[in-house]
Amino acid sequence: MTPVPRRYHITTFGCQMNKADSERMAGILEGLGMAWSEDPNQADLILYNTCTIRDNAEQKVYSYLGRQAKRKQEKPDLTLIVAGCVAQQEGEQLLRRVPELDLVMGPQHANRLGDLLEQVFAGNQVVATEAVHIMEDITKPRRDSAVTAWVNVIYGCNERCSYCVVPNVRGVEQSRPPGAIRAEMEALAQQGYKEVTLLGQNIDAYGRDLPGVTETGRHLHTLTDLLYFVHDIDGIERIRFATSHPRYFTERLIKACQELPKVCEHFHIPFQSGDNDILKAMKRGYTIERYRQIIDKIRAYMPDAAISADVIVGFPGETEAQFENTLRVVEEIGFDLLNTAAYSPRPGTPAALWDNQLSEEVKADRLQRLNHLVALTAAERSQRYLGRVEDVLVEEQNSKDPRQVMGRTRGNRLTFFPGNIEQFRGQIVPVSITEVRAFSLTGEAVVTVPQSLALA
Repeated sequence: MTPVPRRYHITTFGCQMNKADSERMAGILEGLGMAWSEDPNQADLILYNTCTIRDNAEQKVYSYLGRQAKRKQEKPDLTLIVAGCVAQQEGEQLLRRVPELDLVMGPQHANRLGDLLEQVFAGNQVVATEAVHIMEDITKPRRDSAVTAWVNVIYGCNERCSYCVVPNVRGVEQSRPPGAIRAEMEALAQQGYKEVTLLGQNIDAYGRDLPGVTETGRHLHTLTDLLYFVHDIDGIERIRFATSHPRYFTERLIKACQELPKVCEHFHIPFQSGDNDILKAMKRGYTIERYRQIIDKIRAYMPDAAISADVIVGFPGETEAQFENTLRVVEEIGFDLLNTAAYSPRPGTPAALWDNQLSEEVKADRLQRLNHLVALTAAERSQRYLGRVEDVLVEEQNSKDPRQVMGRTRGNRLTFFPGNIEQFRGQIVPVSITEVRAFSLTGEAVVTVPQSLALA
């Protein structure tokens, strides 16, 4: 058997689910005795964890692959792997396009990387894209942060949005058992992690494929039940979750977020378009009126909650008036953050075949106009922080200014303040906000005076 390569490099494209998968695969590689290499050109094994949501991410993968395929001609023992959604979508076609590849593996196979590599090191070229039941993961991920961690709670997606390739590449919904999720969070708490983000492509669907009663006799059918179930873990100070779907978002969930002190007042709920006819063509299953009701309900319970979303412009057939409906929604709701994208036709999706596609010029123009409005509304939302004291969980040093540390407020606003990372990492620090920008804040740590001095 070929000796295990000594150094590996992973490049991750796309969503938080991909980042979580990459951390797990890095954990598997380190379990095989490999060490991380910052420089891909110094690595013996290179893994691209890919995203197929938009065409430009896919093209970038091919350009990176081309460079490493050339390198492999000079270094035949280099192991080249494509994982993730492009791998799932392209399968064996990837091997025909890049014959230097050793392993093509879909996202459902992330936990099987060790077994698949055994086949590769035995001299085989391997394609693993068949649908599988996702095994409960016992690997220890190599996590990018020492303070915050992702925890997958549900894999796959059963929705059939007309533009989206995710269900084709990530498979059907599979919820993890609540006990396994809690055990992973308890282990993270013991390792010193302070914040967990519960992840799912459609997290509000959590539990609907699980049997009704767990070994503890509790009913844990929903995401809301799961939040109550994991909330009391000692050491975990903050809990977040993403991504929500308006079709399944309930008042009971909002109420739980208000009642449970560790759950952050930050909601990521994509709305995708401000026009009902476009939402219908997208097969989103809700109206913009329903979406507004959700936001109003959140703000009734938690007036200060931060709300972020995803939106697509230039969907096939979108008229100027329909685009302006989207602008109106953005202006009226006032999002804290908006992920924007021009529509990109994806293989195997219904919308890609429609003959009412818009030109790239129209899409680019609309995206630019939307981004301009997003910057204005986000800057306006930021104003409410000026002069306030916000609790900031410190994660890292500011890479652009080593005199500062950086962390996030409960509302997920990136915040910088002067300080030493060794002193503050993992601490929740009250910070007086002195400067606000559209997407970040700056402030000063509030030093609490010991009572004995205050009385002196």
